[in-house]
Amino acid sequence: MDFISEDIENYAYEHTEAENPLLEALEKETYETLEIPQMTTGRIEGRFLKLLAQLIGAKRILEIGTFGGYGTLSMAEALPADGTLVTCDVDPVAIAFARKYFAKSGHGHKITLLEGPALESLKALPGPFDMAFIDADKENYLNYYEAILPLMRQGGLIVADNVLWSGRVLNPIDSSDKAIHKFNQTIRQDSRVEPVMLTVRDGIYCIRKR
Repeated sequence: MDFISEDIENYAYEHTEAENPLLEALEKETYETLEIPQMTTGRIEGRFLKLLAQLIGAKRILEIGTFGGYGTLSMAEALPADGTLVTCDVDPVAIAFARKYFAKSGHGHKITLLEGPALESLKALPGPFDMAFIDADKENYLNYYEAILPLMRQGGLIVADNVLWSGRVLNPIDSSDKAIHKFNQTIRQDSRVEPVMLTVRDGIYCIRKR
């Protein structure tokens, strides 16, 4: 499903602050070498994540789903020099790719990449975090959310990607469709948080802990 026309998408892209040359190179190589390159965050969402982190004054960020590291580095830009970002992934190819770019970045020292199932990694992480970004396997979105929420500070922000799932949430058929729809329904009814769903790219849920 196309939520907005390509011309409008391009207009928004052109009127969003440009990313730095390292992120441009990262995105280019992502499309040349990684499977499913459209999973990369890209300029509009990357700048949006950076802006959110800046607005809340984030010093500690948690990310589930590193992929090529575009979103990771975008958020790391917003952190102070002593800020930290913990990111989790299981794909060794994507992890090696991301680490290569983290090493090239002036913000790489802020990033800790945990390799392995995120739900296991989360068990050993101390809170509180100021911000979290969920962009991994859709069947576990609700499990990630429940594991992350206790780690967030009061007023902390959880951002979940792909919550419109190309429109398939309107008529869920396969397991991923149903998992995202269930996640969205659960968030809407959760009195512990204040949620706002945005039609940015494939849908972004901004969820503030009360």
